[in-house]
Amino acid sequence: MRRGSSKLKLVCGVDEVGRGPLAGPVVVAAVVLEDDISIIGLTDSKLLSPARRYKLVSEILEKAAGYAIAGVSNFIIDKINILQASFLAMRKAVEKLPLRPDVVYVDGKFKIPGIEISQEAIIGGDKIVPEISAASILAKVTRDAYMTEVARMYPEYGFERNKGYGTKEHIQILQKLGPCRLHRRSFKPVSQLIPRGINGRIA
Repeated sequence: MRRGSSKLKLVCGVDEVGRGPLAGPVVVAAVVLEDDISIIGLTDSKLLSPARRYKLVSEILEKAAGYAIAGVSNFIIDKINILQASFLAMRKAVEKLPLRPDVVYVDGKFKIPGIEISQEAIIGGDKIVPEISAASILAKVTRDAYMTEVARMYPEYGFERNKGYGTKEHIQILQKLGPCRLHRRSFKPVSQLIPRGINGRIA
């Protein structure tokens, strides 16, 4: 890893948010931080309060040498499965970077297929690698903001609260109304509720 090397490298951290929800996209961020940049408080986005994430994301956007965000819709997730959709979003994010990193650190146990850059997959990387932590926070804030925005289109589902995750309230609403266009129809229990949809139609 870079911190054990005497030669400075451009390190990119990659992380995704949204593998598990019943609705909405999977979102990936790729973040490059220069070696002499320090952002205090970086860690796994799930361990931070929304207020802390928003404060940190402002600093990340200000200090990052480069960053990119990519998402893959629920429609594509249903076509190619969530793992392949996550890989697709990761490739898109890395390819969108304004500079080419020397190495990519990916949170988890899988490297990204189809990119010609040196990679390392790091389980728990969002807690120990600053670039991955920054990517985790940026992806989380981006996806949460999107789900809050689309909640206006589908107010019945409470997306501004559940962000598409299968909370008890969300499941109860699904059972009552059926899925809307944002739901992942390959995921249970959504798949069990088709062809019902909002207002009794396929949404």
